[in-house]
Order: sequence, then C-alpha cells, then structure tokens
Amino acid sequence: MTQAIKLPEQGQLVQVRQRRYLVVEVAQNPLPANVLKPGKQARSEALGQHLVTLSSVEDDALGEELAVIWELEPGATSLNTGTLPKPTGFDEPHRLDAFLNAVRWGAASSADSRALQAPFRSGVDLEDYQLDPVARAIGMPRANLLIADDVGLGKTIEAGLVAQELIIRHRARKIMIVCPASLQIQWRDQMRDKFGLEFRIVDSELLKILRRERGLRVNPWTHFPRLITSIDFLKRERPLRLLTEALPAEGEPAYPRRFDLLIVDEAHNIAPSGRGKYATDSQRTQALRRLAPHFEHKLFLSATPHNGYSESFTALLELLDNQRFARGMEPDREQLARVMVRRLKSEMKSWDGTARFPERRLEALEVQYTEAEREAHRLLNEYAQLRIKGATTETERYATEFVLKLLKKRLFSSPEAFALTLEKHEETLANARKRTVSVRPSAGILRRQLEALDEDADNDEDLEEAAASALEAAAPLFHPPTPRERELLDRLGAWANKTRLRQDSKATRLLAWLKEIVRPGGNWSNERVIIFTEYRATQKWLLGLLAAENMVANDRVMTLYGGMTTEDRERVKAAFQAHPSEAPVRILLATDAASEGIDLQNHCSRLIHYEIPWNPNRLEQRNGRIDRHGQKAGWVNIFHFVGSNYHKSAKSDLEISAGDLEGDLEFLMRAVQKVNRIREDLGKVGPVIAEQVEEAMLGQRRRLDTFAAEDKAAGVRRLLAFERKLQDQVARLHEQLQESRRTLQLSPENVQSVVEIALELAGQPPLRREILHDPNGEKPPIEVFHLPSLKGSWAACANGLEHPHSRHVRPVVFDHAKAKGRDDVVLAHLNHRLVSMSLRLLRAEVWTPDGQRKLHRVTARVVPDSVLSSPAVIAHARLMLTGGDSQRLHEEIIFAGGQIKEGRFNRLNVTEAQRILAAATVQSVPEKVQQQLTALWESNQASLQQALEVRSKERSGGLQKLLAERAEKEIKDITFVLSELHKSILEGLKQPEMVQLQMFNNEEKEQFERNISALQARAEQIPEEIEQETEAIRHRFADPQLRLFPVAVTYLVPEKFL
Repeated sequence: MTQAIKLPEQGQLVQVRQRRYLVVEVAQNPLPANVLKPGKQARSEALGQHLVTLSSVEDDALGEELAVIWELEPGATSLNTGTLPKPTGFDEPHRLDAFLNAVRWGAASSADSRALQAPFRSGVDLEDYQLDPVARAIGMPRANLLIADDVGLGKTIEAGLVAQELIIRHRARKIMIVCPASLQIQWRDQMRDKFGLEFRIVDSELLKILRRERGLRVNPWTHFPRLITSIDFLKRERPLRLLTEALPAEGEPAYPRRFDLLIVDEAHNIAPSGRGKYATDSQRTQALRRLAPHFEHKLFLSATPHNGYSESFTALLELLDNQRFARGMEPDREQLARVMVRRLKSEMKSWDGTARFPERRLEALEVQYTEAEREAHRLLNEYAQLRIKGATTETERYATEFVLKLLKKRLFSSPEAFALTLEKHEETLANARKRTVSVRPSAGILRRQLEALDEDADNDEDLEEAAASALEAAAPLFHPPTPRERELLDRLGAWANKTRLRQDSKATRLLAWLKEIVRPGGNWSNERVIIFTEYRATQKWLLGLLAAENMVANDRVMTLYGGMTTEDRERVKAAFQAHPSEAPVRILLATDAASEGIDLQNHCSRLIHYEIPWNPNRLEQRNGRIDRHGQKAGWVNIFHFVGSNYHKSAKSDLEISAGDLEGDLEFLMRAVQKVNRIREDLGKVGPVIAEQVEEAMLGQRRRLDTFAAEDKAAGVRRLLAFERKLQDQVARLHEQLQESRRTLQLSPENVQSVVEIALELAGQPPLRREILHDPNGEKPPIEVFHLPSLKGSWAACANGLEHPHSRHVRPVVFDHAKAKGRDDVVLAHLNHRLVSMSLRLLRAEVWTPDGQRKLHRVTARVVPDSVLSSPAVIAHARLMLTGGDSQRLHEEIIFAGGQIKEGRFNRLNVTEAQRILAAATVQSVPEKVQQQLTALWESNQASLQQALEVRSKERSGGLQKLLAERAEKEIKDITFVLSELHKSILEGLKQPEMVQLQMFNNEEKEQFERNISALQARAEQIPEEIEQETEAIRHRFADPQLRLFPVAVTYLVPEKFL
C-alpha cells in the first residue's frame, strides 16, 4: 500500500530542488489526467494531486516563483525551521560573526529608504555624487529617472547602482538595456566586471543560436532575465514582432507589468527627430513607445536630453514616465525635478573649491598648405557652385548638396578618402547615364536614406556601403557633367591620385608633432595620444605613413575601427588603458564607429581630431573618451588642424573668408571653440552649428552666428536647471553611505573574514597574504591576498583575475579605498564570485540538517564584568514580511534574549541586549563554562524562543504600520500625479492651436494630428488607470505575513565566571 504524501500548508517553508521556498498557494491539480500519466489509473491518481505555487526565500533567487505537482516532485519536503539551534557544540566567536554578517548582508527591505547596499556590491571607483540616482530610486514607488549628467561623469555606474539596488530589494529581476550597437559589449562587460551581473546580448547571432538549440518557437526576449540589445536591432520588424508576442495581448491585464527595469543609454536617440518645423517620430521612437509601458522602472541616460524641440523633449519624458508627463504638455517643474538628475563638470568641486575635473585646452596645429592643395580646394568649390547652380528642382538641389558635402568632408580628411569617394561619385554618374529608364527617388525617400548616414553605426564597412548606396540613389538626379564640370573632376582626380601616394601637408605636420611628443629625439616617451578620424580609409592611409616612418613596430601604433572582432577590440583597449611601462602602445588610430562609449583616459590626456567633425555631438563623443571621470592629468589637450596665420585672425570676430582652404578651416575651428563654450546647451545649439557649418562649406555663409539659438537655449537651460546646493547634497550622500556601512557592519575586515571562514568550511586552501609594491613607484604598498588553486565549483572564482593586457593573475583586496585607481589588484566586493560563493555557503547553514552542518550556529563569548553581573543568552533571527503578491516587503535581522540569574531566564529589553552585544569580545569561554551553559539549555530554550517571538511581533507591528502608511502614501501620490496630468491635458486640449499647420510638411502635419489624438486618448485612460494603480498597490501591501527564521544563539559570560 502506497504511503500518503503529506501536503504542505500555505505559508509553510519547503525544500524543492535543493532550494527553499514559501508555499503561496495549494490547489487541486488543474491539468488533464492524461497530460501527466497515461493509463487507466491516471484519472483517479490525478484527482489526488495538487499544484503548489512556491516563492523563493533565498537571497539570490530574486523572488522567483515555481509551480510544481507536489505528489510528483522528487525530494520535495516540508521544513521546520522555527526552532533555535541547540548548543550541541560551540563555534569560535569570529566564526559566528562571519555567519551572522553573511545572513545580515542577504537581508534587504523595500521599505527602508536609507540603507544602501549596491555600492558595496560593485567594483567601481565610486564618487559620492554618483549615489544621487540610487538614493532617489529607493524612495520612489516606480524608479523612473532621467540621468542627464555631463559626458564623463559616470552615468553607466549610476545606472548600474540603481539596477543592483533594485535587485537586492527584490524590486527588479527582468532587466533590459537598450543602447547604441557599439556600446552593447561595453555594457555587458561593465555589468559583469563591475557589478557581478550577467547580461546576454540579443542580436541576430543570438537568434540563430537560440533557434538551433531551443527550437524555432523560442522567444529571445523571454529566454533570460537580463538582456542587452541595440535600439536599431529592436526597431526591426522581426525582433519587434517577437517582443510584441512577449507583451500582453489586446484585452489581457497589463498589471503586474511584464518586465521590471528598462535602461536606455544615449536616450536622446529615441526622442522624435528634431528636424524641420515639428519633431516627428522615428522608428526608434515607435519601437520604444511599444516597449516602455511594460516596465515598472525606467532609467534614461543622456548628456543632451533636450534637442531644442519642446514636443521632442516632452515625448521623451512621456516615454520615461507617462504618469507624470504627456507629449506636447509643458512639464511640471516639480515633477521634472523629481525624475531628472543633472550635474555638470563645471559644477563639481573638490573639498578645497578647486575644479574636480581636469581643464580642457583646445590647441591649434597650424599647417602650411601648398598651392596645389589650395588649388584642389578651389576646384572642388567651383564644381560645387556649378552643380548647385544647375540644379532645377528642390530634390535635385538636396541630392547635389549632399554629394558635395560628402566630397568636401573627405577632402578635409585625407587624399585617400577623397580619391575613393570621387571615384565612386564619377562611377555613379556614369552608371546613371547608362540607364535606359532613370529611377528618380522622391524627395522624402531620398531624405530618409541620406539622413540614415547620420545614425550611429558600429561597423565602418557598413558606413562606407551606406555612403555608396546614397551616392547611387542621388546620381539619377544629377544632370550630365558639363565640359567645365568634367574638366574639374578630371583635375581633382589627377591631384588626388598623385597626393594619396605620399604625405600631404597636414600629415607632415602630424608626423612632426608625434616625433616631438611621443618619440622625442627618436626615443619613445611615456606619452600617449589618440588620433580620431571619421573614415577607415584615412585611418589605413595614416597607418601606412606611420609605417614608412618606422613608428608601428612592436605595437607602438594600434588601431580601433568598426567591424574588428570583439577579441581584437578588447585587446587594443586593454593595452591602451594599461600603464605605459606594461604596454608599448603610444599612438591609437581610432574611427568614430569603434570608439563610442569606450573609456581611454587611464594614461592618455591628448587627443587629435585629424578632421573636424561637422556634427558637434560627434566631436564631444570623441573628447569624452579622455575627458571623463578617472582622468588623472591636470588638463586634457584637444588638438585641431588649422591653416597658416590662424593665430592672427583668430582674435578677430569679423567675417571669415570661408570658401578658400584656410578660411574653411578657420570657420570649423571657430565652431569647435563655440561647441566647447556651450557644451551645456549642445542639445539645442549643436544642430544650429552643424547646419551653419554645412552652409559655410557650401559657400553660403561667412560667419558663425548662434546668438538666436543660444538665447533660446537659455530657456532650455532654465528648464533643466534646479536650485540645489551641490556640495551639501554630496555631503549628505556621503553620510548616507557611511551610515549604511555602519548599519550593515560592512568593513573590509568583515568581508575578508567571511571569505576565509567559507574557504575553510569548504575544504579549500587559505588565501595567501602579501605586501604589494608598485614597480613604478607611483602608489603606496598595500596588503593583498592571492587566491590559491581552488577546487571544484570554487575554481571559477579566479575568473576575471587576469589583467586584461598582461594576463598576469592579480591578487584581491577587500577594501574599496585600496583598489581605487589601480588595475593591478581586483576588488573582492560582495557580488564578486569569491565573496558571493562564500556568503552563499555560510547562509546555507541556516537550512542545513543537523547531521550535515559545518557550523553549530552557537557561540559563547566573554564580556567585561562592568556590562553583566551574570551570563546572558541572546538569539538572532531572520524576520521577513511578505505581501499579497508573496514578494518580500521587508527583511532584517532581529535579536532578543535574557539574563540568566539563578538558572532562570530574565528577558532583556532591546536596548540592554544591544548594549551587551556591543561590549562583547572575541574571546571564547572555557569548555567547562560551555558545559554549564549547555546544561541550562532545556530550561531556558522555551523562554528564549518566546522572547524572540515577542520581539518579532513588536517589530512586525511597527513595520506593518509603516508599510500601511507607505501604501497609502503611494496611492495618494499616484492619484495626485495622474489627476494633475489629466487636468493638464484637458487644459492643453482646450487652448487654441498655436501652431501654423500650413508651415508643416505632410509628415509633420500627420504627426501633430497623431499627438492630439494620443492626448485625447490618454485623458480618457487616466481615471481607469488610477483605479488599476491603486488596486495594484493595495494588493502588493495587502495582509503582510510574518515569517521568523531563528539563525543563531550567543551566550555572553562575564569575565569573573571564567
């Protein structure tokens, strides 16, 4: 006869698949009998089976749920963990301290808006100001933040801290990072190396792998909880369709939201396009609009969030938080202040008031151009004017100007880049003439195709193909060359083909500068320089010139370009970031496609723009590679090439003789200086500068005039600026961090102790101490720890210890201060694999059966006679409150106990118990005293258990009141925010239209009408949304359930009893 299986009850602790869970629900098996077991007995057996829904209580399971058929689940057992550990043996005090710290660091409360754990679970060189976003996020029901800090202040670090903290607090599990394609690898590596979080990149390659391994119906957006993808992959038809399948279908409930946290890097890229009279949605905007509502929390990162179009900025805000903002509605200042974090480098000061970041210096490198080079420039200008003059339609003029701008950009770059583009231009013209039927694209199609060239790409070959396709598309709009135009093309081609074979004047000046700075007197110095170019062709040409000067051997010159393998890219980056004594590289030739988002500031403070980008944002992206957090030099030097006599004319503000070579270069240099002065307003003024640069390069402008744009930008600056005392704020954040450190007892010594004891319990060899001396004499000697050869699963703890360049295995340190600014050691933070495995091993002792425990979880320690007159016993327990959705609302370690007088237990109040624990030493009591204490256990156990339960009820009573107040506050806040938005939309819709629709093109008119319709629909949705949000909040906080798990017992014995 089969023995009946005991069914667990709701709220009971169980063990399933070697993990601990709370029972959320027990229901009759809903599945048809033949699904589980075929045969004639299937129906009767299925009727006796139950579907048990479980919620994890383990700190690293992130609130995961599991549903099992209890009677069919192998090894499923109910646990009884409500009793105290018996004193069958005693641990050394420092061992129990390590165990209690492991348990304490695994507890987190979503109700606690002060304690920060994320900084201690990261390996970043943390600055106090970077705590602002995470400090805000823990106090927000939905952490929606626009992190708009200046370039180089560490927005990636700030986003990682928020993500980590939300994970710790069980508020986020499913996370998606959307970023430019070129930044995917950097985000993946930063999250892994700095925060111990594994992310997977979703791209075409992953789709192939998943289909091969898991079948054709696998959905990449649900296969793993933490994902990274590019915005341009996401907007494609198939990825977007698969994402839609993972979202609620029409009519399905949207709550709870399907995903937890969305991080969008370079978020200005998803804002509606700021071209023309009215901002229109791009494909990127449409993709994010489909995705964003299904995330509980959102972080948007952008140094330039406002492009000068109010409808574009408000659309971005609506994507971030559609409960506070609506497209086209003026954002409420108070609500904007709540969600936006914006600090500028110029505001950041050191303790003594000096600048916290290095000064940026712009340097001009004068070039003596030859008459032949000036003549080539004049010939191209004449060709441009003839072509523009001959254009008969607006579409032809647009196509003509595009091709001529492309030719001029390449001419300013290098003879090689110009020659290749000129050849392609002539080829497309010839092909267009050969066609029997000329296909003439419409102006809209052509504009979109040409504007696509401005989108970020991570592959230089793709960029060249896009440029070639654009030339092909434009060619049918060109009239056949006139005899004079044909002559100009032939002369330009002859000059380019001759000059591409040798140095031109600019290259000669560059080589002279390099020999002066990085190889003075023929000997390599420790100075490094980055040379940026927009074009791969120029990069290859420069590499050839450097080779001819014998400067590329032994990796003295390295290249970064879009399309190189991940391994090669990381190898170059690691070498350039390594100390000059360890890596021989001194010159880095980089293209824009490969370098966005890469940090290159460790040992380089000089950057040369081989050509000046016409796009100010690209210029700033380049400068941000070295002008950023972590730059050690006192200043950053940025170099640009100008013509002769520049220094004489630079002091004048008169019109520039744009059109000749030196005049054009001076115009570009003035644009550079303007960009440097108005970096704060780049989102608004940058497009104006870009437009005027193009006009000047086409001979249509002689003076850079941004006064009107800067005046308008002042309004944007006021919108984005908030009154705050930055130094006071940083001081408060610093104190909050120190308070968290004290509360959690997170000292380096305690973390080290956890690792050492865990290695001992796991039967692994101990850490090996050493004093590390810096071979370069730049850093003080520090105590470090070398990992031994670890066995089994512990061997993976050595991953990441190899230096990225030298491949030497580095030692670890446990102190953030010792690791700061060093790459010769690895910080073992709480999420480092070595520490996290140690914590997991120690915490597992809570659940380990009696016969298998490695710790007794009981200790006896000495206290001074002045603290106690007789021995005391104190128990520690893990207190947990779960809400209506079975997710943890709060978790902490509590303690309670009493003094033993004449063999009887006398309960201590919380203050007394805390005072005694604080005075305890790490000295153990003799075995004789331990035996005496053990003899008293039976008589004191029930009283100690009762004291712990009384304390838990006292604490839970206060916590339940706090949680109820928080629930009501969240309901009040969301009701107010949505009501104000509703009121704002209705008032906005009543106002007469202030726009001149007749000035809009058809696309802009359609977008405006869609926006009005969307506002009307949004206004209708809000009343129902208030009800849904209120219901969701009440459900989350409904009927909090108390769970108590005793974890340890500590005896405290006065010295006189020894």
